[in-house]
Amino acid sequence: MSDIVYSIVENKSLPERRTLSVLVDNEFGTLARVVGLFSGRGYNIESLTVAAVDEEGLLSRITIVTNGTEKIVGQIKSLLGRLVPVHEVRDLTQEGAHVERELALIKVQGEGQNRVEALRIADIFRARVVDSTVTSFVFEVTGNSEKINAFIALMRPLGVVEICRTGVAALARGGDTASVKPTKTTRRKGVA
Repeated sequence: MSDIVYSIVENKSLPERRTLSVLVDNEFGTLARVVGLFSGRGYNIESLTVAAVDEEGLLSRITIVTNGTEKIVGQIKSLLGRLVPVHEVRDLTQEGAHVERELALIKVQGEGQNRVEALRIADIFRARVVDSTVTSFVFEVTGNSEKINAFIALMRPLGVVEICRTGVAALARGGDTASVKPTKTTRRKGVA
């Protein structure tokens, strides 16, 4: 029995993939400060997306996918929460049910049977052909990161020559929403 308890305790310290949602002021320098926090402490960012999320353009949501132990992710969340333009930091992985999606464009060059096979695989993954020439296709595929990775792995032997990925966009499921409502007074005064 002690082996079981030891392995459970041991697994808690293993790095795991975490998705963080950070609601920030949409102002000059905010993204640089968030990224600087990660690079200054040697933390890795696997995926990063950012866009304005309210009509007035006062707030942006930064979605960050990182890896770390519970302690490291706790440090990251704490440090992010202290930055002046940050309103809310949520660990979507820890909170539970959430939706993650990513978009990728994959250019595949090939002829003959490879072209037919690429189209067959694209159909299975519900990927769309967004550009086609005599020697190449550009496929658009959306889904979770695992789906995108699987699609790319199957396309590689068929002639993948270029890949562009958007990074993960994520939201909590259900009625759970960000606590900050965008208003003209949302913006904090201070260092940008």
